[in-house]
Amino acid sequence: MVAASSKRLGWLLRLTLWGGGLTVLVILVGAWTRLVDAGLGCPDWPGCYGQIVVPNTEQAGARYPDHPLEPLKAWVEMFHRYLASGLGLMVLSIVALAWPMRRQRKFPWYVTISLLAVILTQGVFGAFTVTLKLWPQVVTLHLLGGLCVLSLFLWLYLRLRRFSQGVKTPIRKSGYLWGIVATLLIFQLALGGWVSSNYAGIACQGFPTCNAQWWPEMDLSEGFHMAQTVGPNYLHGQLHADARTAIHMVHRLGALLLGVALAALYWRYRHASRMKHLLNIVLGIYLLQVGLGIANVLWWLPLWLALLHTAGATALMASFLLAFWSSRYEKYDADVAVIRPGVKVVT
Repeated sequence: MVAASSKRLGWLLRLTLWGGGLTVLVILVGAWTRLVDAGLGCPDWPGCYGQIVVPNTEQAGARYPDHPLEPLKAWVEMFHRYLASGLGLMVLSIVALAWPMRRQRKFPWYVTISLLAVILTQGVFGAFTVTLKLWPQVVTLHLLGGLCVLSLFLWLYLRLRRFSQGVKTPIRKSGYLWGIVATLLIFQLALGGWVSSNYAGIACQGFPTCNAQWWPEMDLSEGFHMAQTVGPNYLHGQLHADARTAIHMVHRLGALLLGVALAALYWRYRHASRMKHLLNIVLGIYLLQVGLGIANVLWWLPLWLALLHTAGATALMASFLLAFWSSRYEKYDADVAVIRPGVKVVT
């Protein structure tokens, strides 16, 4: 019985790790799909012109005469769907493996169920992305959902590893500064999705100025009008130039605020060597992201660079999550770790 449980746990650890890697691939292929304008390569969901694989031109025309088939875009879109379906099956396998262990003390069953709920929600958003013709609100939420899936895979892996090792280290309170940074990070990731879904990546030309101005003309109310109903198709965006400029500028300001918050967090834990090392990684990825963002503006958003920027966002979120985990669950390997302002705890 113990051997079977140990083997089951080993498979759970492997599947969660592989699932995290597959999630990153799904996110990047999703970004690639959008960047090559293949988001509506198939006009229906879950099939493509009513079929499991991309049909020929005659079959597609018979089913959707007003939506001419572009084979390459259709295959890109279906490749993304195949990967996402594989990810869903992997999550179902994890839930099935975890079911017999759900009542064991400290087993992360609720994290497992949360992962299943989010992956099912992602499927719904995937359908809405097509049926609502790339509505920016849905596209942004779909991206955030993908990052949420990745976070849950990583958190579940860490929880399962802790469970398998029988670690009983008490959980610390992380403090308000972690909450501030997490909020700003989520806000910035959402802004990145909003920039992308509204095609505002090069609304500002030049850096550090925007269109040769430090504070250009902007339409914030239209740029962040969450109930916008322009259409009927959102491919290439429907907002006017000043609204897109507003989105782009807020994203830049959000990046600046996030950088200040990360610097404050680093200063807080500068005497804890383990945490300092982790936050060095977070800050390094953040600075790389800033550099990639600037390069995307200056070089007019080349495909490979835009994909790297998306990959950087996933890396930034994952590295921050690892640092947050360490702040709550791991013992610092410094001689002195600052836990609360003005209180030093010898480890």
